Amino acid sequence: MSLQPQPSPARGLLNADAPPADFSAALAGVHHAFFGRQGGVSQGIYASLNAGTGSNDDPEAVKENRRRIAAAFSVEPTQLVGVHQVHSPNAVFIEAPWPGDRPHADALVTNKPGFVLSILTADCAPVLLADKQAGVVAAAHAGWKGAIGGILDAIVTLMREHGARDITAAIGPCIHQASYEVGPEFEARFLMSDPRNRRFFAPGKDDRRHFDLPGFCASRLEAAGVQQIDILPLDTCALAEHFHSNRRALHEKAGDYGRNCAAIALA
Repeated sequence: MSLQPQPSPARGLLNADAPPADFSAALAGVHHAFFGRQGGVSQGIYASLNAGTGSNDDPEAVKENRRRIAAAFSVEPTQLVGVHQVHSPNAVFIEAPWPGDRPHADALVTNKPGFVLSILTADCAPVLLADKQAGVVAAAHAGWKGAIGGILDAIVTLMREHGARDITAAIGPCIHQASYEVGPEFEARFLMSDPRNRRFFAPGKDDRRHFDLPGFCASRLEAAGVQQIDILPLDTCALAEHFHSNRRALHEKAGDYGRNCAAIALA
């Protein structure tokens, strides 16, 4: 079977029925994928590939969806590992699937083959990183709180502690500036952190602003020394057919939402 993403007007979208596709130039040669909402078994607002164990979806449907994601990497579901995401700056190193409860963190790093690192998102930015020569890969969950709090700095530091030097990164499907309307207090928080952050905000209606989350994440990665960074031009909030979105679910008063999955592994 050839390594091809599912045909879709949204570039870089992968169906769980297909194997991992190397569609980020920055991560070429590293097994990675950004899974959208197609190719699963969930119904209703979770249709169809919902990977979120924390959602109110049918647990058996989520289990099957995660099995399909793991199968796309040719591993068992127990080898698809993640963390208990809490919008923190905490990154952890993993050498084998967790024997018990997942740690509370928002990024994970490994230099061991045989399992798949995964991150769940529904508008926050999934960031996959690798140093192919050193054999180190990582996955990070970067919402605005984690990004400004230092999760991307932490993941790069932890990768370097385990031998990484030439790190490349891909920022996957997330909410983009046109969809990310915020209030003046949100912008003020970023300007207080660094006045140069003004460049990530655009005017909206009245006092509203529009925040560039992937652009801000890329700037944090660049400041941390990451040389090559891809931003996939995929807005989770705007592309309802292709991605789960928390903000869209709030607008629609859906009550809950599914989760997209980003994953990366050493061969």
